[in-house]
Amino acid sequence: MNLQTILVPLDFSDVSSRVVDYAVSMAKSFGGRVVLLHVAEPEPDFVGFDAGPQVVRAVTALDIRTEHRQLEEYKHRLAESGVEVTAMHIQGPLTDKVLQQAEEHHADLIVMGSHGHGALYHLLVGSVTAGVVRGAKCPVLVVPAVAGNA
Repeated sequence: MNLQTILVPLDFSDVSSRVVDYAVSMAKSFGGRVVLLHVAEPEPDFVGFDAGPQVVRAVTALDIRTEHRQLEEYKHRLAESGVEVTAMHIQGPLTDKVLQQAEEHHADLIVMGSHGHGALYHLLVGSVTAGVVRGAKCPVLVVPAVAGNA
């Protein structure tokens, strides 16, 4: 099995730490490198609100700084464990960006979490994980949320 590049989309939820642990284990076992990826939601478009967009931009900027710090913490953790790691923070439609980055980095495996929402949630909202599983050209390892942490 060739696992040179492992793509790890992170949303910084409770399952993220477990996802990273699995990716590190796989990378060490197969001598691969890890690409950490956080995809931020695109900024909403507002029409007709003068104050709204600035407030949204300020909150979004704070969120991006926080997410960037979290991503750097994971990157540092992997580097300390001896795994070659790259970290990317991009913005856009979640599923599309994960699949695009898998292609661009020639990912041999995607390791990502699942939040364990119920069937009604997936029917109404959809699931990034399900979209990645359907669209990926490489295997996808889905790490489930631990019971009680969903």
